[in-house]
Amino acid sequence: MSTRERFRHFAGIDWSGAVGARQRGIRVALCHAGDAAPILVRADHIWSREDVLAWLTDDLPADTLVGLDLGASLPFLDQGSYFPGWSRSPPNARALWTLVDEICADDPHLAATSFVDHPQASRHFRRHGGRVGDLFPPGRGRWRLAEHAQAALGLSPVSNLNLVGAAQVGKSSLTGMRMLHRLAGRVPVWPFDPDPGHGSLLLEIYTSLAAREAGVRAGRSKLRDVDALNAALAGLGSAPVAGAGAIDDHASDALLAAAWLRVAATRPGLWHPSALTPEVARIEGWTFGVP
Repeated sequence: MSTRERFRHFAGIDWSGAVGARQRGIRVALCHAGDAAPILVRADHIWSREDVLAWLTDDLPADTLVGLDLGASLPFLDQGSYFPGWSRSPPNARALWTLVDEICADDPHLAATSFVDHPQASRHFRRHGGRVGDLFPPGRGRWRLAEHAQAALGLSPVSNLNLVGAAQVGKSSLTGMRMLHRLAGRVPVWPFDPDPGHGSLLLEIYTSLAAREAGVRAGRSKLRDVDALNAALAGLGSAPVAGAGAIDDHASDALLAAAWLRVAATRPGLWHPSALTPEVARIEGWTFGVP
């Protein structure tokens, strides 16, 4: 089966690591094979992280490719460890997800506060209030191979160990790991799991890459107007969404990501990046769409 025929549906999820039961920053969009416009799933709903987990396990349409806007792992290969000097540092990404979920077992709403504040883990993070762990290196922090590849494309990745600033994805990544851990055996996660060749599949995306491929100018990737979103969708060969006027950028990110996945999934080269060895796939993972 070719990649063009592999999936019948495409979902983009704008995730959030913010504190609280429900997050206006979480949006879920879905489109079908072909060129029909993507739609927001439960457009008027304020999602919780648990809601997304339930949707993925109970309501996900068959044969859906799901893109999550977060980092599915942490840097490892640069220092031979996620958390150098910590005896509990895991050997691979699935063990990392397990560790995060175990330490945060008492944190409600799939939050990751206990991990961020853990006396050993916190040494590696840049946190709010000027708190920089003594093992967080100066400057931009540690990157995975995927972040280096993103930078080579002219994108602006941020270390998943950085939890400060509007561009950070660290908190989203850690909360996302709790969900990924709970999806084990239900929905495979590329590239950590082999693609079974049928059914649904989940992967990490970078919505700025989708915006770039849609023709959005650098620095303008946050689309807050329906006309601007529809111009970007047209660049991906998608029919326009209905409506006019303002749209929140979380919704536009999810909608554009779903339409972009529909196009990107048909490109065989994106499934086989040159730097994605079996070791990298197991330990650091990859951002789909980065060759």
